Amino acid sequence: MKMQRLYLGASVLLMLLLTWQTVLHESALLLIPLGALLGVAFHHAGFGFTGTYRMLLEAGSVRLVQAQLLLLALTTLLFAPFLAAASFNGHSIVGAVAPLGFGVTTGAFMFGIGMQLAGGCGSGTLCGFGSGNTRLFFTIITFCFGGWLATLHADWWENLPAWDAPALGDMLGWPLAVGLQLAVFALLWRATLLWGKRDEVNTVQVYTWWRGPWPLYLSMLLVALLNLAVLLQTGHPWVVTWAFTLWGAKMAAALGWDAEGSTFWNNDYRLDQLQGSVFTDETSVMDMAIILGSLIAAALAGVLKPNLRLTLLPLLAALLGGLLMGYGSRIAYGCNIGAFLSGISSTSLHGWLWILAALPGNWVGIKLRGVFRVE
Repeated sequence: MKMQRLYLGASVLLMLLLTWQTVLHESALLLIPLGALLGVAFHHAGFGFTGTYRMLLEAGSVRLVQAQLLLLALTTLLFAPFLAAASFNGHSIVGAVAPLGFGVTTGAFMFGIGMQLAGGCGSGTLCGFGSGNTRLFFTIITFCFGGWLATLHADWWENLPAWDAPALGDMLGWPLAVGLQLAVFALLWRATLLWGKRDEVNTVQVYTWWRGPWPLYLSMLLVALLNLAVLLQTGHPWVVTWAFTLWGAKMAAALGWDAEGSTFWNNDYRLDQLQGSVFTDETSVMDMAIILGSLIAAALAGVLKPNLRLTLLPLLAALLGGLLMGYGSRIAYGCNIGAFLSGISSTSLHGWLWILAALPGNWVGIKLRGVFRVE
């Protein structure tokens, strides 16, 4: 317990430092508690996208899939009135909408492989590292490099055939689009009941708010509400991987790379972000807060035990997984959060394409876990 209190004190100090830097750079201060609460919620719920797909594909377990369907339905309902209005409190609001193309399909497939090799997705890498999985530190490094590398090939990917499809809400009207998506979620839920394997629960779970665990479905409601808060605060839904790409570009620039030679980076907004502090970037601030929120949650629960013993093959899997996720998320317009969760909740068809391509990638990644001896 002494070490846990030490970890908790250190995490609180880091949170105060992040707050101070955010105030100093006049960034959106509200994103820090939102990010921290997301980290706490994912940790205490015992929920992750990577584990959800592994349990489904390996054991046929559907409990976490059902939680994911609930999360998608709740977020869709919460987003709809604000996306339909396209504004809130005097500023514009846009959904996570992107074209349908080869980049989404290829990138999501790559991301699916990478998330299983690394043992964490976009949000899962942040939460897992914060919860003491030191292997994911190396995943973050190559995640950043992969995202930056993809920006160097952005012209090639963007020139491939694609359909710049509007959101279903804009095509069909928001009431019909939301009703259609809810019907699909209901059918998928029904399918899990018919063909899925339910987890066996042998003991009565005791929930505690400060130390966890938290009820799974209640946690999904909290995550949906937090995503809505991000939408209203920033004008767009929750995203994760832009920060990795930005961090990777900053590291490359520090090593001598010239951003002005890149079409992707050679515009005023991106150059300003690249040359400015990470604390001025909303996604970076949120990602750091998610790590610290998970760290605080693990310390409060008394389970923060960083493992500094790393073996070669699992370490290589972490590095390769991060590279695949970084590159894949950039060409697919996001990860399991920005493209899948926020995309589908914005009624964007690219979110549905993302998951259809990511699931086969997860299957390949699960098979490769044995090769790399990933536990």
